[in-house]
Amino acid sequence: MAEEEEGETLTLTVEGGAEERRLDQWLARRLPELTRSRIQALARQGLLTDAEGRPVGKLSAPPRPGATYLLTLPPAEPTDLVPEPIALDVLYEDAELLALDKPAGLVVHPACGHTHGTLVNALLWHCPDLRGVGGERRPGIVHRLDRDTSGVMVVAKSDRAFQGLARAFAAHDLEKDYVAIVHGAPPPQGTLDTLIGRSPANRQKMAVLRVGGRRAVTHWRVEAALPDGLCRVACRIETGRTHQIRVHLASLGAPIAGDALYGKPALDRRLPVPPARQLLHARRLALRHPVTGAPLLFEAPFPPDFAPYL
Repeated sequence: MAEEEEGETLTLTVEGGAEERRLDQWLARRLPELTRSRIQALARQGLLTDAEGRPVGKLSAPPRPGATYLLTLPPAEPTDLVPEPIALDVLYEDAELLALDKPAGLVVHPACGHTHGTLVNALLWHCPDLRGVGGERRPGIVHRLDRDTSGVMVVAKSDRAFQGLARAFAAHDLEKDYVAIVHGAPPPQGTLDTLIGRSPANRQKMAVLRVGGRRAVTHWRVEAALPDGLCRVACRIETGRTHQIRVHLASLGAPIAGDALYGKPALDRRLPVPPARQLLHARRLALRHPVTGAPLLFEAPFPPDFAPYL
């Protein structure tokens, strides 16, 4: 796989005054797919923390205005995957391969709290023969995007395409270009070649490490200065580590706008239109067809929620 297996971390910030008197009630309203008892169980496991990574154990206390909470959902246990009629924005399709423009908010594969309504469920409806290609839990999935990252993804429709794509991602024999809207002004261009792994200070986050972790390479270039202290930055990644671009840009002092996990929520709130998610978009993917070898180029336009910042 192109990325490490990680539990999903949800970031939730209390905006204004919350109506609920208990934190678990507020979380349950924000996360209708989780019951209060499930949230309480996750908190007992230390999987609910504040923005500094400190476990939050007192769920009977009221949510604090402006506070940020991180809830980590462990990887899902194997389960029966059900096809669901979820619309896909297909960019290209043949007998071996499918390319699509994934919207923000769509989880790629089932995880705890997201057993339905995922891209995998949609793919099984769109491609009934996909089941079992590359594995039962993630049929056709060779790489993934974070839930709140939009843009180009490719999916294998056959075992030989899956193997070909897996080799291409492992050998970095493709080009993956992203665009981010960031706070601040990073240097005009450069390359970060670092180690990325689990943060020793906050186990719900990834971080740039001096030792340990895995090599992560990101090339960046500033495309435009924007109003309100923002910049549009193009990123090309050679590796696919979990949260790689988000961690690398934050390490430059240019966190992605709307990224409550690695960014600056206080700066987001000052924007004329506070972003509802991290403003990161997979704009372009160039590779060779995993079966025929023909060159392919897939591009996804900026989604509508980028418009206020462009």
